[in-house]
Amino acid sequence: MSAVAARRHFGDGPLSRIAAFVYTVLVVEVMLVAASLPGLVPLLLLDRHPSNVPLAALCALPLAPAVSAAVYAIHHRSGDLTDLHPGARFWRGYRLNLGAVLKLWVPWLAWVAIVGVNLAYFGSAGVPGWWAALLVVIAVAATLWLANVLVIASLFSFRTVDAARLAAYFLVRTPGVTLANACLLLVAAGVTVLASEAVLALLGAVFVMAFVRNSRPMITHVQEEFAA
Repeated sequence: MSAVAARRHFGDGPLSRIAAFVYTVLVVEVMLVAASLPGLVPLLLLDRHPSNVPLAALCALPLAPAVSAAVYAIHHRSGDLTDLHPGARFWRGYRLNLGAVLKLWVPWLAWVAIVGVNLAYFGSAGVPGWWAALLVVIAVAATLWLANVLVIASLFSFRTVDAARLAAYFLVRTPGVTLANACLLLVAAGVTVLASEAVLALLGAVFVMAFVRNSRPMITHVQEEFAA
C-alpha cells in the first residue's frame, strides 16, 4: 500500500469522520468565541433594559463576521482526519467576507435597534396596537432574510445588492429553509432569554452547524443557477 493510499484509508473510516467532526466543532467554537469576544464581554455586562438596546446593537457588531467565518469553515470542512484545518479556514473566511458581511449587517442591526427601542417604549408613543404587530412581523422577516444573505455572502462572491436580492428571493423559493431557520432562531432566542448570551455563545458552533445544514438546499440552488 502506498503512503498516499494509507493516508487516505486512515482518514476515511467512521471513527475518523466522527473525530474530524468533533474536532472541527470544537475548533470553530473557540474561534467563534474569540472573534466575538470584543463585543460579547461588554454585552454580558449590560443590564437587560430597553435603554441599552443601542449599546447592545453596538456590541453585536463583531458577531456577524464571526458567524460568517464559522459558516465558511463548516461548509468547507473536511471529513478526513488527516486533512483538518478548521482554524485556518475560519480565519480565511473571516478575511474574505468581513467587508461584504458588514455592509449587510450594519444597516440591519441599526434598523432592528430602532425597532427594538420603539417596541420597548410603545406604550408611551400613543399609536395603534396593530402597528406593534406589524413591526414584529417585519423584524422577523428581515431577520430571516439576514440569515439567507449571511450564508450567501459567506460562501459566494456576489455584489452586495445581488446577495440581498437572492436572499429575499430564496425566502420564498426555499420555504423549508426559511421555516427551519425560523425554528433555529426561536431556539436561539429562547436560550438567550432563559439563560444568557454566554450560553448561546458556548453553543455557537452547534447552532452554526445546524444553520449550514438547514441552508443546504438554498446553497445548492445558488451554486447550480447563479454561481459562475
